[in-house]
Amino acid sequence: MSAPYKILLTENEIPRNWYNIQADMPNPTLPPLHPGTKQPVGPQDLAPLFPMELIKQEVSKERFIEIPDEVREIYKLWRPTPMFRAHRLEKLLDTTAKIYYKYEGVSPSGSHKTNTAVAQAYYNKMEGVKKITTETGAGQWGTALSFACNMFGMECDVYMVRISYDQKPYRKAIMNSYGANVYASPSDRTQAGRNILASDPTTSGSLGIAISEAIEMAVQNDHTKYALGSVLNHVLLHQTIIGEECLLQMEKAGDFPDVVIAPLGGGSNFAGISFPFLRQNLLHGKKVRAVAVEPASCPKLTQGEFRYDFGDSAGYTPLLPMYTLGHNFFPAAIHAGGLRYHGASVLCSQLLRDNLIEAVAIQQLECFEAGVAFAKAEGIIPAPEATHGIAQVFREVQKAKEEGTSPTILFNLCGHGFLDMQAYQDYFDGKLHDHVLTQEDLKSGIKDLADYPKI
Repeated sequence: MSAPYKILLTENEIPRNWYNIQADMPNPTLPPLHPGTKQPVGPQDLAPLFPMELIKQEVSKERFIEIPDEVREIYKLWRPTPMFRAHRLEKLLDTTAKIYYKYEGVSPSGSHKTNTAVAQAYYNKMEGVKKITTETGAGQWGTALSFACNMFGMECDVYMVRISYDQKPYRKAIMNSYGANVYASPSDRTQAGRNILASDPTTSGSLGIAISEAIEMAVQNDHTKYALGSVLNHVLLHQTIIGEECLLQMEKAGDFPDVVIAPLGGGSNFAGISFPFLRQNLLHGKKVRAVAVEPASCPKLTQGEFRYDFGDSAGYTPLLPMYTLGHNFFPAAIHAGGLRYHGASVLCSQLLRDNLIEAVAIQQLECFEAGVAFAKAEGIIPAPEATHGIAQVFREVQKAKEEGTSPTILFNLCGHGFLDMQAYQDYFDGKLHDHVLTQEDLKSGIKDLADYPKI
């Protein structure tokens, strides 16, 4: 009897806890610093932006944090998500490796982002918040938060990076359908946006700029908070439901991965699937390789510096200890908008610094080639971000052939690309190209950090 295509869980098997890797890391992360005093920030510094329960999760050292019943009930709209054994892809690649993928594209927003959006909206609602502001790159996060705010009867304002706002109009339509207001960033609604537009009226925008705008609007109203779709500890925490389900599904499949792969923009996608497997390494002696894949046009993990930097372009956030290209680094306008971020999460950065995870950077043409091949084999058109993980799967398969091994590979298919077809059309029309960064490009953002602590 052949192995099944799908490994499924029941609603009763939805995990009841998120996993907090801070409990098991051999080296704790360095604290975020106040940009004025250069001293560690406290809860009072974060309270204007986040509800207190999320601030507690940000610094918690508890291994497991219980998922509220209200959140689990909404999760049931799409969770547990399916895991697939990629039999047809294995045949296409002519490999003896076993390839599995977790498919997060079945969520209402079409990506993994909904996992934390629902949780963040819930904790804000419990604290009496009326409106949440946020940013979005390619649109997955903005869509997810729009959906989540609607579930809890809250207003939502989304600042969408200009290049993606123009490239992906149907993302805006979906956010509007959930009741959200969507603005192209940089906008003339904020001082941060006006400053950018004054210096470059034709700018394509960036996640760092959009974050600045959303934060600026949040701090102006006592009943408004800010939500971030990646980078922060509590965001990565919520995404670990992906990997927790994977552990159960791999057990049902009678298998266990040798390598776990996911794209990394800020870190939530990668953390979501990999952190529960890293727990198996840290506590139970497993040897799972965890590989984060970033775009070669924005290579903070592979070519950035580990140092303190702002999480946004205007310098509104605390200084975070992370791998960064500098908050003034301006990434190329690639179609994988969710990966166009200058820094990496504090948790992922520390894990990489401690050699507990790996990082690779891949150019977008190789990624789209892999994405198209995957679509032909498995029938799902992946989001441009997800193609980065697929491209690394192809590299792992080639490596296995050269070494004569048959590894088990698991990757996170973090979202579908049904709203990203312009990206694929541009690829087919030969309009996409790779972006080679010079040393001056890589130093452009870092040189502005001379007055801030270097680790």
